[in-house]
Amino acid sequence: MTPVLIMLVEDNDDHAELITDALNNTIVANRVLRFVNAESALEYLLGKETLTSPQDYPLPGVVLLDLKLPGMDGFQMLRKIRSQDRTRRLPVVILTTSKREDEIARGYELGANSYIVKPVKFEEFRAKIIDLKMYWVLTSELPQSTNDAVKGSVGNNLPK
Repeated sequence: MTPVLIMLVEDNDDHAELITDALNNTIVANRVLRFVNAESALEYLLGKETLTSPQDYPLPGVVLLDLKLPGMDGFQMLRKIRSQDRTRRLPVVILTTSKREDEIARGYELGANSYIVKPVKFEEFRAKIIDLKMYWVLTSELPQSTNDAVKGSVGNNLPK
């Protein structure tokens, strides 16, 4: 099993720690890149400003995206991801506390591949993240360009 680069866009430190621990609590140690806001995550994805080259920053296998972020929200980030050739097909999973029907519908309208509501209880939250990993990392086939980039780059010159 090949490790997968996972982008986590989550401003809540407790949620980020729980998600990262659950993602790495199996045989395959995936690299989780955490960003606390949409702007820095987009900078990584699109290779702008401080990044030397998009080739040095491979696309993740999947993006886990919170909706409630400081500055640009998750919907705005998703719209930007879907508008760029480099990221148009990138799997994006909305991972949020909102169960609002209008937000669920909007997420799918903007091109989310999945919408997952974070459970309140710790064990349910952890189980849901493990299920998410089983599907998106171990079961689902990811685009070849993403797989190729990750094989040679996990643990190398990626931002911490």
